[in-house]
Order: sequence, then structure tokens, then C-alpha cells
Amino acid sequence: MSTASRNTASMATDVADTYEAQVIRALREIDQTLKLVRYDTQRQTPEAAMRELSERDLLPPSLLFSIAVLSPEGNLLATHGNFRLQHPEEHTFFQEALNANQLTLSRPIDTDAGTFLYFARGVGSNQNQASGVVALAVHADYFVSGYDNTTLGDMGALGLVASDNHFRVYRSGDAISTGLPMDNFVEELPKLEDPSLAPLMYHPWDGVERYTVIRELFEFPLSVVVGLSHREQLEPALTTKREYFWRAALASAGLVGVAAILGFLSWRLQRTRQQAMQERVLHAQKVEYLAFHDSLTDLPNRAYFSRLLTQSMHEARRYERQFALLFLDLDRFKHINDSLGHDAGDDLLQEIARRLSRSVRESDVVARLGGDEFVVLLPNIPDPQQVAPVADKILAACGKPFTLAGQEFRVTVSIGITLFPKDGDDEQTLMKNADMAMYHAKELGKNNFQYFSESLNTDSLERLTLESSLRHALERNEFRLFYQPKRSMKSGQITGVEALLRWQHPELGMILPMQFIPVAEENGLIVPIGRWVLRTACQQSVEWQKSGLPPLNMAINLSARQFIDESLLDDIKQALQDTGMSPELLEVEITETMVMRDVETTVDILKELKSMGVRVAIDDFGTGYSSLSTLKQFPVDSIKIDSSFVQDLTRSIEDRGLTEAIIAVGRNLSLNVIAEGVETSEQYEYLKEQACDEFQGFYGNAALPADELSQLIASLADKSTEPGE
Repeated sequence: MSTASRNTASMATDVADTYEAQVIRALREIDQTLKLVRYDTQRQTPEAAMRELSERDLLPPSLLFSIAVLSPEGNLLATHGNFRLQHPEEHTFFQEALNANQLTLSRPIDTDAGTFLYFARGVGSNQNQASGVVALAVHADYFVSGYDNTTLGDMGALGLVASDNHFRVYRSGDAISTGLPMDNFVEELPKLEDPSLAPLMYHPWDGVERYTVIRELFEFPLSVVVGLSHREQLEPALTTKREYFWRAALASAGLVGVAAILGFLSWRLQRTRQQAMQERVLHAQKVEYLAFHDSLTDLPNRAYFSRLLTQSMHEARRYERQFALLFLDLDRFKHINDSLGHDAGDDLLQEIARRLSRSVRESDVVARLGGDEFVVLLPNIPDPQQVAPVADKILAACGKPFTLAGQEFRVTVSIGITLFPKDGDDEQTLMKNADMAMYHAKELGKNNFQYFSESLNTDSLERLTLESSLRHALERNEFRLFYQPKRSMKSGQITGVEALLRWQHPELGMILPMQFIPVAEENGLIVPIGRWVLRTACQQSVEWQKSGLPPLNMAINLSARQFIDESLLDDIKQALQDTGMSPELLEVEITETMVMRDVETTVDILKELKSMGVRVAIDDFGTGYSSLSTLKQFPVDSIKIDSSFVQDLTRSIEDRGLTEAIIAVGRNLSLNVIAEGVETSEQYEYLKEQACDEFQGFYGNAALPADELSQLIASLADKSTEPGE
């Protein structure tokens, strides 16, 4: 019994970890929504702001959340969803939230549509005075909707408690209540020596003794409460104990009936042999089924589909027919797996399989090849144009929202189409060409379908040729480094340079990185190429200093493949040691998307770089998914505003707002802010007004070879040159 009690206490802590993470994620999304609405309301009228955010699909689903902007007097100015004011306590809460500088949470408020919780933030005017409130209403039971009877039982507990020691919402089994008082329960909660075990406490509000965990959410004025019933959770152990006593008694009685049983077993022997034979047949059938069907989706697997495809080709040749093969691949499936976990990914694959099966005829074949790859076989297609409506139907079915881990997502597919026998007379050719057409659909923006054509085959051969040449480019010394200056916004002086890779192909001429870097990423050549870039750039920096030029910061881009390579840190140390370059002059640039893939590993790598003295910059900032709280974890020195924001800076209000927000984040975290892609004086002047630190782009200087850049640096050493001259 002590072991069962300890296991239950440990399980309560595990459930609390999961529930805490779910609540924090929901509260962060609510707070980010309020901030977004508040920000847009300060730029334009509430109605226009709400309409624009809704059209851009930046607001949460109105079935769960209702959003409103209210005047200081409590009048509705704009709404999203069914937001109503029916009770005096709602107005009282909004008055309290009017001048609050943080997220404010109401008590539970009963309405005709149920019990709601209101979250609100004050909307400041240009004079920093309260000019209204942005509020979000959500059903109170939303925060306990994840109650799992399998884990918590019928007498478990989930609850959300505010700082006034009153439950905002509380659930035990199927019963949900709001506003229950906790009194001094938190002070009475004992602390065990082992923090992974939950203490056993009596709950006065419903008279149940539970293993209880209370977690304070430090980002919000709330705590979560999780409890597992002592009696309910230990009932199986008690049952087992009683069962052992009964077994002992029955064993004694069973000895008396052994003689009778032996006679009965003799009669049963023949029947058992017959049943064993039947079970062998059923087992063989089951084994055969599992061998040819996908265990996750129950669709035909690759081996079975190969048989079906071969059979379809034989029939098509015999009756002079043609059929279509659709090759499907989910877009951004890896992002779902990385962010929500493999269980959510499996749920998504199962739902995709069901939607595909419902989108085609019974005579059509849907199979899963593995991972996120599916195929659809459409037999007997007289006209190739008949395939397009089927592909459109599949795109529409897969494009509908999915609910994964309690959140709504949209996942699209890319489809490649081949026709037999026009696009291939054997299985390998047909599948290869369908796969090629699918990748062409991804290159065209995903969420579409493309027919195979011979031009795609030509492009594939060109890519293979490029890849073959790339394998010899490093040993033939065909790579070149160009250096683009980074200049100070205030003085216009060059503060550093960024090393940019070029490929001087003997036949094709100068090839830009966007043409060969993806190929190098796929085949792994990016690691030795990146090692060459690192060493060459460090050596060039040392040579500039030996020639009398001032020491400049040298920035080097790291690709995703390089960043996760286990020899990265050793390569950087070796390059610095061999060239004699000061580590403080080296800066590595990684993209925002790279750092968000594995936050814990990224932080460890960046700490190692900082301990070496190397500077770190986040490139393309603003295009990823990092939040301010996440960014604080990374030991970085600089952030670079992506050129896509700078390009329309003078024409787009949205890009201006994002740029100003990025600069503000940099100032708050004491980071150096660099703008990329500055090409006009208007862009330069605007960024200068916003106190951006440095910039790169044609307005300053284009990327130059090492000798030309050294001449430029020398010419600037004796005079102060304004950018653009």
C-alpha cells in the first residue's frame, strides 16, 4: 500500500506539471491577443483595428473567445464574437482594469450564456492617459476542459485560484463550480522532503482527501490546483489485496476438485486442439494484414501499395487504359512534431488519413508510404483533367482546421500528379516523377498540386549537375568571400563587416548563395564549406590589422546544419587559434527560426560561444516565433531587423510598427540593433530617428572583395563620410 500511495503522490506532481504548462500557454495567448488589439487600437479606430486583425486571422476563434474594446465610460466601441454587457459587476471590473498597468482578471461572472472570466488591459492614449479598455471573455470551464477521467478519476480536482484565495473555476469529475473559497488552505499545505511527491490533504470545500499540488504562476496573479483522490486512486491496490486472500482460500478448495477437473480436461483436450488450429489460422491472417497495412492509419503501406500499383499497371496495359497517381506530402509537419510532440503528430496523420479516404471513391486507393507521405491511386481516368477536381477536393479537405492538444491548427498538403503510361511505364519512374512534381508544388508556395512535365526532369538534372560541381568546388578553390560593411547610424563610420560567400564557377560564372546553399545543406557539404568560410574570414581580419587598418568586427553566418554540428565549437576554437584573431572581433549570426527549434540546446551552445569571447547576433529577427520572454534566455549581443520589414518601411504602417517594436525590444534588453537592406535615404533617416544603432545595405555599401574593402576602409580613416555619398 505504501508503494501505491507513493506512486499516486508522484503522479499528482506529474499531472500538475502538465496542467501548469497548459494554463500558462492559454494565459500567454490571451495576454498576447490583448496586447495586439491594444497596439492596433492605439494606431487607428477600434472598429478598423478589430476588422483588420480579424481579416488577417490574428484573433482567436470567436466560438471560444469574445473580444471587445470599451470606452472609459464602459461603452462598447468594437467587438469580435458575442461580447455582451449584462451585469453591473462587469462594468465595475472594467473600471478597475482601466488604469491598471498589467493583465487584470475578473471574478467569475454569471451570464445568460454561462459563467465567464474576463481578462482586460487598459488602452493608453498618446498622452499616456487611460483611453479605454481592451477585454477578452472566455467560458470559465475552458481552463478545466482538459480534465481527464482516465488519469484524475471521478473524484480528482483541477482548479484555477486567484490571489484572493477564491477559485475562479474548479472541477471534480463532471461537476464544475466557480467562486469557491479556499480560506487558509494554502498555508496549511505541508512541504515534503521529496518535492516530486504531493502531500495528502483534506479538502474542506467538498470533504475529499486528496494528494494535492498547488503551483503559483509567477507570470500571472493565479495558481493552479491539482488533486488525486486518496480513496479512489488506492482502490485498485485494496482490491488486489483482497483478491490475494480469496485466491489462497480458493486454492485449498481447488485441491478437492482436482480429480473431477482431470476428467473434464480430458474431454476438453480435443476441443482445445481444434481451437488452437483456428487460432493459428487467425494469427496468420492477422500477421499478413499487419505486414501490408500501416499500424498508425490502418491504410495500405508501401509494400502493399507496390503490389496494387503493379496490378493496376497490368490491367491498364491489358485494357489500354490510363490511371493517375497522386503523391502527397504535408507542409510544415516537422513544425507540428517539434512544437506539440509526436503524439499530436500521430493524431494529425490519422485525421489526414480519414479525410483522404472520404475525399475519393471507394474504388480509389489511399496509402501511407511513411512519415508524412501519402499516395492516392485513381484507376481508369479517361481524361487527365478529371484529376484536378479530385486534387482540389483533397486540398480543401486537408486545409480545414485541426484541433491538436486543445489548439486549432491548419495544415496544408502539396500534391504531385503523374499519369500512366504517359509519365512513366514502370513503378520506379512513375513514383519518382510524382515525387518530383510534388516538390515543384512546394517550391510554388505549397498548398497546391502540379502535374509532372519533362521540364521538371530537366530542372532535376541541372540540380544534379550543380551538386556534382559543388562537391569539387572547395578542393578547386572556387569559393570567394565578399565583405559587406556595417555602418554606424550616427557617424556613418564602418563598425564591422559581414562575410558573404560566393561561388566562382568556371563555366557558369559567379553563383549566389541562394542557388547553391540549399543543395549544400541537403548533402552535408555546408559543414566543410562553413569551416572554410570561418577560417578564411578570420585570416582576412588578421591580415587587415597587420596592414594597419583598425580592428573591425567580423560577422559570419551559420546555417542550420552547421549550428547543430557537434564539431562547431571545436572548429571556431581552432580557427581563432590558427589565425591568431581576437575572439572579441568575431560575431556569429544565426536566424531566429534556428534558435527556436530546440531552445535548451541553443542556450547551451550560445553560452559556450560567449565563454570563448565570441559575439552572437540573431539574424532575420521578426520573421520567427520567439517571444520577449524566450529571447531573454539567449545570451546574444545583437539583433538584425529583417530586410523584408525595411523594404516597405516608408509605405507600410505594419512594417513601421514591427520595426519600431524590434528596436524597442533591443533597447530594453541592451542589445545592438542592426537594420538590413537599407537602400534609400528615406529608410536611413527613419531608422536614424528611431535610434537604430547600425545598418547594412546598398545605401551604405554593397558587398566588396577584400582588397576593394580595404581601400574603402583606408579612405574613411582620415575623414568622416556620410552614408549615401
